[in-house]
Amino acid sequence: MEHKVRSILIVDDDPDIRRLVGDFLTREGFRVELAQDAREMAGILKRHEVDLIILDLMLPEEDGLSICRRLRATLTVPILMLTAKGDETDRVVGLELGADDYVVKPFGPRELLARVRALLRRASVQQAQAPMRLYAFDRFLADLDARQLFAEDEQLVPLTSAEFDLLSCFVLRPRRVLSRDQILDWVHGRTADPFDRSVDILVSRLRKKLDGLSPGCNLISTVRNGGYLMTAQVKQVS
Repeated sequence: MEHKVRSILIVDDDPDIRRLVGDFLTREGFRVELAQDAREMAGILKRHEVDLIILDLMLPEEDGLSICRRLRATLTVPILMLTAKGDETDRVVGLELGADDYVVKPFGPRELLARVRALLRRASVQQAQAPMRLYAFDRFLADLDARQLFAEDEQLVPLTSAEFDLLSCFVLRPRRVLSRDQILDWVHGRTADPFDRSVDILVSRLRKKLDGLSPGCNLISTVRNGGYLMTAQVKQVS
């Protein structure tokens, strides 16, 4: 059976990093596109569909944060940001704007590969022949196999891959307090860093989208010294 070759777009103004990372991922079986700035990135995205974007934070003319914000307005593919060691604030902002994960420079190729593969696994749409898993809660309907969330007016709610993974985590474990470490393990599939704020930022992003369509719903509550809890009753409808 043939396997789809995954396409990765690397956006970095450093030619050495583009070449080294591009060559490494090509050897690992990926199709790689290279761009040095936002203009070249836009041209590639018009010509090709990509499965993941590796985006450097520091770029000429338009920085990675601004680019990430624009990409998230139209694309749901995973975004892996490359950041400098001291840019903790920018990493947090990047996650808030829709990035799915980040790697701190300097990084090892195996670490980068592990993050890429984890993001692609999470983003894969399940094509199994099993019956659809549909779950209703509050004013929403979640299709876990198609990885889609609908509001009560059948409006498709745009969620990133990481946001949908988080939603699935809550939908399958409603009215149960989930610690940050548990969520990191289930959603990111990697050992939790006790200082990793990505879960809190991801929860904030998901809350904002749900509350925007169901004001006052408070579907995800914070449990002090515990973690997070989905407060709604969840019913499997298919």
